[in-house]
Amino acid sequence: MLLKKEHQEFREKVRAFAEEKIAPLATALDIEQRFPHEHLKPLAEMGLMGMVVPEQYGGSPVDTVCYSIAVEELSRVCGSTGIMIAAHNSLGCFPILKFGTEEQKKKYLPRGTRGGELLAFGLTEPEAGSDAGATKTTAVRKGDHWELNGTKCFITSASHAFASVITARTSAAPGVKGISSFIIEKGWPGFEIGKKENKMGLRGSDTAFMHFTDVKLPVENQLGVEGEGFKQFMITLDGGRISIGAMALGLAQGAYECALKYAAKHKDGDVPMGDLQAIQWKLADMATELEAARYMIYGTAMMKDAGVKFTKESAMAKMYASEVGNRVCYQAIQVLGDIGFRTGPFPAERMYRDVKLCEIGEGTSEVQRIVIAREVLKSVAG
Repeated sequence: MLLKKEHQEFREKVRAFAEEKIAPLATALDIEQRFPHEHLKPLAEMGLMGMVVPEQYGGSPVDTVCYSIAVEELSRVCGSTGIMIAAHNSLGCFPILKFGTEEQKKKYLPRGTRGGELLAFGLTEPEAGSDAGATKTTAVRKGDHWELNGTKCFITSASHAFASVITARTSAAPGVKGISSFIIEKGWPGFEIGKKENKMGLRGSDTAFMHFTDVKLPVENQLGVEGEGFKQFMITLDGGRISIGAMALGLAQGAYECALKYAAKHKDGDVPMGDLQAIQWKLADMATELEAARYMIYGTAMMKDAGVKFTKESAMAKMYASEVGNRVCYQAIQVLGDIGFRTGPFPAERMYRDVKLCEIGEGTSEVQRIVIAREVLKSVAG
């Protein structure tokens, strides 16, 4: 894909960083289910923890194409690092920047950018996943604070984030109308992190429950206007879907490269695998779908940068890229055969496990189809 010079140079810079600093630990992080603490400082120094944040708050801002490239390149070698950075930027930093007060931005964003500390986003609940309007967590106003009670689940980096943006129901209004957003800090009385989930993939990225029992949230930690929490996280997720699509793209690219290199060098008897038509067709299909997904991701990123509505396109890009990612990783294992099924020689099997999350997180493929259908039907409504 033809990119602007600055985008290509950024890709080369991030790829070199990822291969030097991130790739060497990727397999160990997966096997040991170990959080990559040692990655945080170099990621911050590289500016990758503040890509959506202006310099005045400690950020290293880039356009959305560069941001997508960064998530893609990190995920190409380590999905756990890719999702950690995607969640931190898109779901942690962005809502504070977009909806926060000046005091909130100055307090939280510098720590999350040049400070190298993580921010998390607590939306999903045991009974509120795809239907986020079913939120059960409550926040009741009591004088100079809100009292928070409830549970969030499957929250990326929950165990390691110094602060999190969370949603709670602040009125008895049905559905999405009574939901508000807040910023909560790690260690506040009544706020406990549950055990780390044992996952199929992305095993170097911690995912855990958040439990709130009579947590006193200062009034100044309300994020934005009361009752507009649903609107806030819908805007947040529009952008977040681009990064999850980029993550799927990076994982698939990594798996494809494994298959491509193996097919080019390995022989089946006396015949190079790359000369076999069955293998050629698989490689051709993988390369084509990857390029199509890349056009969709970058195109949607350009729409976001242009300031035009991109709700439909982000859902399309996320859905398509995540499904392509799963198909490509599957076919990469087929090309590699038994060696692709083993842990260690090639990272394709790890990427195959990692990429499944991309069809689930930040809205399942089914939810993306609902969003797409709603948007296209609007275009012909009377």
